[in-house]
Amino acid sequence: MARFELKLPKMGESVAEATITNWLKEVGDKIEADEAVLEIATDKVDSEVPSEVSGILVEQLFGKDDLVQVGQTIAIIETEGGDLVSVVKQEVAPEVVAEVTKTVDAAKESVATPADFSDSDKFFSPLVKNIAKEEGVSVPELEMISGTGKDGRVTKNDILEYIKNRADQAVAAPAKTVEPPKVAQAVAPVAQKAAPVSVSGGDEIIEMDRMRKLIAGYMVASVQTSAHVQSFIEVDVTNIVKWREKNKVAFEKREGEKLTYTPIFMEAVAKAIKDYPGMNISVDGDFIIKKKNINLGMAASLPNGNLIVPVIKNADQLNLVGMAKAVNDLGGRAKAGKLKPDDTQGGTYTVTNVGTFGSVFGTPILNQPQVGILALGAIRKMPAVIETPEGDFIGIRQKMFLSHSYDHRVVDGALGGSFVKRVAEYLEAFDVNRDL
Repeated sequence: MARFELKLPKMGESVAEATITNWLKEVGDKIEADEAVLEIATDKVDSEVPSEVSGILVEQLFGKDDLVQVGQTIAIIETEGGDLVSVVKQEVAPEVVAEVTKTVDAAKESVATPADFSDSDKFFSPLVKNIAKEEGVSVPELEMISGTGKDGRVTKNDILEYIKNRADQAVAAPAKTVEPPKVAQAVAPVAQKAAPVSVSGGDEIIEMDRMRKLIAGYMVASVQTSAHVQSFIEVDVTNIVKWREKNKVAFEKREGEKLTYTPIFMEAVAKAIKDYPGMNISVDGDFIIKKKNINLGMAASLPNGNLIVPVIKNADQLNLVGMAKAVNDLGGRAKAGKLKPDDTQGGTYTVTNVGTFGSVFGTPILNQPQVGILALGAIRKMPAVIETPEGDFIGIRQKMFLSHSYDHRVVDGALGGSFVKRVAEYLEAFDVNRDL
């Protein structure tokens, strides 16, 4: 029998870690090649990790809710084939094998005792938990350590530094009670989770799922970070409505894709960004980063009611057919829960269609660190004044509102208003005789 290490695969250039949300296979279960072994979640996308080989799952090195780095071994699968074992024995020195076994055993031990930290609301990695257990660091002490990792997480170096300081303090004052050492950074108070209280017997209390908690955090952080301001403009899209009605059947027969309004709007936004590159930036502290590529985020609703923003990369380089295919592909995979982590990364500007739900206009919150987001309102038949060489008259037109939210820290009204006006101009100038 041979042992295969199942590692957390690379999930995109900007994705370095993921959280295990569910084990689909338990120790002792038979696994086929390409069969999903566990479910993971990044900060935006949930996905599955399949096995590359067939065999028996013999070890789970991490537990549910543990954070795992890309490339880390998360499980051991025992496969048929003695040849692989002999090759390993020939190429790997005995001391290396012993060290690997020791590391795996340590990981197993850390996973086997998660209950020691069940009373804590903070996240600690299996490695940090294991070090804390071996060094006798209590949960209250661990919670007092100011982490230097992402989102304030306690890293291996943080806890080792804490243990070293504690030992030095004990040597310096052996007769005194040892207190937790002061750390360089200010220690944030530990948030106490309030117990839910039902105000009446008929109320139902439901905890937010992981993605909703993340979305809530992003929205609050965005409002606290950026000075939101909005500009609104009404657009006559009669020509677009007529053109789509005339061509949607032929388009679907030829391309095998449905022709919606979204790719037409995305095309206009990409053109406007090329005219006003000041909207294609992000903010990093006191610095402004001008983005080279135009990557349009497309807000989409998931079946569970949550929101996700897949990204159309290099949108300005796509023709209308290419844009339609990209929109349909990302939208379809979003609804099916098949998006990859890289599909949601790298956006430079976002468009959200609030008109899908009947809203006339909206005031969307910025998708940080972007500085602009455009909301598309519902298309409605409206009476309008039509100017002609023979004079003005009242007619029925198809109209909609564009709502542009932008970051007033770096985008003033002149730029924010001019940009959305340019989008409107491209839409109103749409050629009703345009070829597919």
